[in-house]
Amino acid sequence: MLKKIIEYHHHKLACDLIIKLMESAAGVKLLVVGAGGIGCELLKTLVVSGFEYIEIIDLDTIEVSNLNRQFLFNKSHVGMSKAKVASDSILKMNPNASIIAHHCDIQSDKFDIDFFKSFNLVLNALDNRAARSHVNKMCILSDVVLIDGGTAGFLGQLHVIKKSITACYDCEPKTDNKTKTYPICTIRNTPSEMIHCVVWSKYLFE
Repeated sequence: MLKKIIEYHHHKLACDLIIKLMESAAGVKLLVVGAGGIGCELLKTLVVSGFEYIEIIDLDTIEVSNLNRQFLFNKSHVGMSKAKVASDSILKMNPNASIIAHHCDIQSDKFDIDFFKSFNLVLNALDNRAARSHVNKMCILSDVVLIDGGTAGFLGQLHVIKKSITACYDCEPKTDNKTKTYPICTIRNTPSEMIHCVVWSKYLFE
């Protein structure tokens, strides 16, 4: 029951925050970290809801296995930057929007506290804990609200993280995943963990 109450609280906080920002959407600056399965849907929803300034950060490139769910991409985009192609795709939905794409790692030193402070809201759409933890830390330090949406295998999570009001991403214990198989959707062209290399090799030489 407590878990359900916490989940409801996170979803209500997210909805209330987005509704409030939509009242002045044209002047709101958003940072979206991740342009994969969650990121594509998120970017589309934000731009058609009236948000006109969005920066996107993703270090990965598009591969064929992405195309069944990452609808901002098609076969001609394979090998290209997810952030750049996602930016071009959502600009077609609203040519008046200002979209800036960064094809690099969110953990790069250039994305410092001042960078995070320039946004009204940060939204995570990530599939690995290290990057989610890093964004969580930067949002706490810069006192910017974070809506963290992500996946771990087939499980999805949503957290609203606001300094001094909610628990942060690292405050909640993470279950140890003992699975022996890994969904292909979590294995990326640009590896960030040893398991990415191992599983990629397995698929390549199977």
